[in-house]
Amino acid sequence: MTFRQFVINNVVRNKRIYGAYFLSSMFTVMIFFTFAMFAFHPALSLGKVNDYALFGMSVAGGIIYIFSFFFVLYSMGSFLQTRKKEFGLLSLHGMTTHQIRLMVFLENMLIGTLATAIGILTGLVFSKLILMIAEKVLVIEETLYFYIPFWAIVLTFVSFLFLFLVISFAITFVLRTKKLIELIKADQQPKKEPKASIWLAILALVLLSIGYSTALIARGLEVLVVMIPVIVIVMIGTYFLFTQLSVYLIHFIKKRKLIFWKKTNMILYSDLSFRMKDNARTFFMVAMISTVSFSAIGTLFGLQSYLINGARDINPYSFTYIESKHQTAEDLEHDLKMIDQMLEERGISASKVSAEFGYYEIENNQSVLITNQSTYNQFAQVLGAEKVELEANQVIGVRQSEAIIGDYSDEQINTTLKQLEMGENLDLVDVIDHYVITEMEIHFIVSDQDYENLPQPLDVYSHNVWSAEKADQKSLVEVGEELTETLNYTYAFQAFDYMFYMINKAYGPILFIGLFIGIVFFVSAGSFLYFRLFTDLDQDRVKFASIAKIGLSEKELNKVISRQTCILFFAPIIVALVHGAVALTALSHFFNYDLTIVASSVLGSFFVIQVIYYLIVRYLYLKQIKRAILI
Repeated sequence: MTFRQFVINNVVRNKRIYGAYFLSSMFTVMIFFTFAMFAFHPALSLGKVNDYALFGMSVAGGIIYIFSFFFVLYSMGSFLQTRKKEFGLLSLHGMTTHQIRLMVFLENMLIGTLATAIGILTGLVFSKLILMIAEKVLVIEETLYFYIPFWAIVLTFVSFLFLFLVISFAITFVLRTKKLIELIKADQQPKKEPKASIWLAILALVLLSIGYSTALIARGLEVLVVMIPVIVIVMIGTYFLFTQLSVYLIHFIKKRKLIFWKKTNMILYSDLSFRMKDNARTFFMVAMISTVSFSAIGTLFGLQSYLINGARDINPYSFTYIESKHQTAEDLEHDLKMIDQMLEERGISASKVSAEFGYYEIENNQSVLITNQSTYNQFAQVLGAEKVELEANQVIGVRQSEAIIGDYSDEQINTTLKQLEMGENLDLVDVIDHYVITEMEIHFIVSDQDYENLPQPLDVYSHNVWSAEKADQKSLVEVGEELTETLNYTYAFQAFDYMFYMINKAYGPILFIGLFIGIVFFVSAGSFLYFRLFTDLDQDRVKFASIAKIGLSEKELNKVISRQTCILFFAPIIVALVHGAVALTALSHFFNYDLTIVASSVLGSFFVIQVIYYLIVRYLYLKQIKRAILI
């Protein structure tokens, strides 16, 4: 057998450990190749997608590449830790340090080359599907046809081959060889009982409490001010959570005989404190990486929801035209006729409502819109919204639009009402959400009788809306685009479908890029957990085989391993989910916009994926342990 054949056989023999590393590397290569394929696509390079999107994809590719470097470096370090005994046996049979380093170098290059080649091939196989998805997400009118991305293949292959080459050299250079007896007995060395400081454990709770409470209390622009300090505090608290608090809690449980001596708890908790201490840095890293992934994707979907609902909140009608202060009556009449004519020419049937709204003086030379219930109900009927009924001296306040970033409450409505000349005589009977009238600021609805008795308004502006009936979105977008370009921009014209289209077109690349990067981070975090779990597999085989001989049943074995792997798998993920939930709640406070549904959907999806991943790994782990017991 040649040395190269020995290396290949060694990789095949260790496929259980190398499997997750290979698949994760392959997935990372595929994602990088996908971005490269977009960057070199003829349809995109000819200017059919804006330069910012292409720049974003280039930056995303760079982020993935840098992250891949540290991911591969960490993975190789984990593998070398598990192979000390193997290196000792090879040294015992005459292999020199130089040969061991060469073996590690060739193994890593073999896996890296295969992962790169298969990652590119997988990207090519799924390229058409990815391009079709990209057309929808990026809102590209032209078809992203399939092509053979020669330069993308070259860039990906050369980049990752260089990455694996550098890391392989670095790993072999720093590879240390201990005394032969230490290497052979590496997995038999007794471990000291892990210790934890109660003060550092308390500090972990204090830091996390301060970080969470600060993030949750902050409102509006305060969120930006406290963001960096909160991130630093929570990171330090998370580190002590895994290195100190978790170990301290396990020690606390072990001292409680009613818990520790119950059934198989002794087996579970005796080993768990060592596992938590050994894996503390890995858990910290997984928790932080997962938090970034959860928060980034949650933020992207939350921001998309905020922008779209904000656009709908600003303009719930198909078309809206509000008179400008500097506009003449002739210009207004001309533009309204043009809109009606264009809708008629395109065969778009639309319900139209026009009204003049008065703006009344309040403090600081500002004004507020007041309308009567009849006019409000005309607009409400077009939208199918609830109508209002008011008696004399009654008023309804309409909240400020959620599209405006800031911290505001219903108390501002009372304050504004009191600033009006006749405000003291009006009874505020209800406060409703901004929806019907095309006014973003606080405004009021009064009875028809009270409206007639209002003083002369400071300004009067014409509001005109059209609500399209049974029109296809493509026609509405085309008409909206043409009218937006034709009408004078000093006048407030808005076309909702066109606005919706432009938001998706501008935001699509950001969502597309962020989603891919977030998935790469999450997959890598899962791989780290897999590495750490299977690092101790050989020791666990011996341990559970010995325990089985003194009466541990198969049912009890399943229970112990399931609980142990569950704690190890979900401890960092649950921490990350809590971090992510707090981060997204802070984001909702910044925008003053409810992100509960978005946050629940994103975090829930990741949790379900983690459960599926756990069940698969648990099955594989149990299979390996049971095989050792049967032997």
